[in-house]
Amino acid sequence: MASSSPSSLSPPMIRMELHSLNREKLFNSLRNHLTSCARPLQGFVLLQGGEEQTRHCTDHLELFRQESYFAYLFGVEEPGFYGTIDIASGKSMLFIPRLPADYAVWMGEIQPPSHFQEKYKVTQVFYTDEIKEVLLDQYQATGAALLFLLHGLNTDSNKYFKPAEFQGIEKFQTDLSTLHPILTECRVIKSDLELALIQYANDISSEAHVEVMRKTKVGMKEYQLESMFLHHTYMYGGCRHCSYTCICATGDNSAVLHYGHAAAPNDKTLQEGDMALLDMGAEYHFYGSDITCSFPVIGKFTRDQSLLYTAVLDAHDAVISAMKPGVCWVDMHKLAERVILESLKKGNLLVGDVDKMMAERLGAVFMPHGLGHLLGIDTHDPGGYLKGAKRPKEPGLSSLRTSRKLLKGMVITVEPGCYFIDALLLPALESPAVSEFFNRVEINSVLLPLDALT
Repeated sequence: MASSSPSSLSPPMIRMELHSLNREKLFNSLRNHLTSCARPLQGFVLLQGGEEQTRHCTDHLELFRQESYFAYLFGVEEPGFYGTIDIASGKSMLFIPRLPADYAVWMGEIQPPSHFQEKYKVTQVFYTDEIKEVLLDQYQATGAALLFLLHGLNTDSNKYFKPAEFQGIEKFQTDLSTLHPILTECRVIKSDLELALIQYANDISSEAHVEVMRKTKVGMKEYQLESMFLHHTYMYGGCRHCSYTCICATGDNSAVLHYGHAAAPNDKTLQEGDMALLDMGAEYHFYGSDITCSFPVIGKFTRDQSLLYTAVLDAHDAVISAMKPGVCWVDMHKLAERVILESLKKGNLLVGDVDKMMAERLGAVFMPHGLGHLLGIDTHDPGGYLKGAKRPKEPGLSSLRTSRKLLKGMVITVEPGCYFIDALLLPALESPAVSEFFNRVEINSVLLPLDALT
């Protein structure tokens, strides 16, 4: 790319080997599990891909993005597909929709099965109306063919994954419990090819954040900052999708954790003295990023802004220095809390013993969210809580998206924050348990709800 371009990056080539390796990982993991349970190595993993959705009752098609587990195993961009893996042989198959002739008029050329076999590097491709016959024909074991269907709880959303359905499924045995924990754990540990895509998504997003910072001025609208980010990541990075809805918060809005939704649509005018909190991340070939940064709109911190910004930066750096395989994520969250509380005490906003503050969970008043989350094909990638694991119940810790010990190959975000949220701060000032820790004069001097996420 020419040196005059606003970007130093070019979209990397997509290698379908990535998804072949993901299928191989699942194949080996599932076979190891079946062997350990003295179960036969027979049957098919069967996943149903996502379907296109229209806007309510209209004919307006929303931009399709593939279901994440299906994307992980097959890399398929189109809607309406099914995919299988033969547990006996490792052979992979895709089943594609049989499109009507007028599809070619409105949507483009109708591709034959051979096109998708080559594109997605699978063993065979058939049509979705052939699923029953093909699987029954290929099943080599005695008795009814067994399907391992994906069904289980997403511990981030608290929603259950809906297993695949197709006409004729009643002819098969189905296993609804085995696949989900095994496939989810496969997603937790990233391959080098996955890490490269996540790195790229973060690189182009970081570059876009810097561009937005450079161009931010008093009098602009928050949505203009969002627009600049989206333009840069798509124009120069080839990222058509974002990992999540952009949060472009300034002033009081910066203390709203999930600002930017339809009822709060990034529409405030930037004022002199505002801090901007921008939480935005691009997605490239399903793999995402998650970057939050804060900066003063006029380019210069006030004393209070600098205090809080530095408190969170120090917490971030302390966690980055301490985290490694084998470290418990709950301990990392507590470390971030402690550094923030110590900084607030040093800045004379808090008084008293930090150990007592920690015991009374004062950190949750300023950082009510979890420290970070697994990241991959989903912004909040699954696998944070293994089956049987209990979520902590204490304030702040109850918001943790994982309580696991870190493993080599995990990707996890480090996102400490220091928020002044009236709904939390005002009750704390009146609480017998924690009110003694506040320097009320100094707290009252912090007039704006500031955020110092870095």
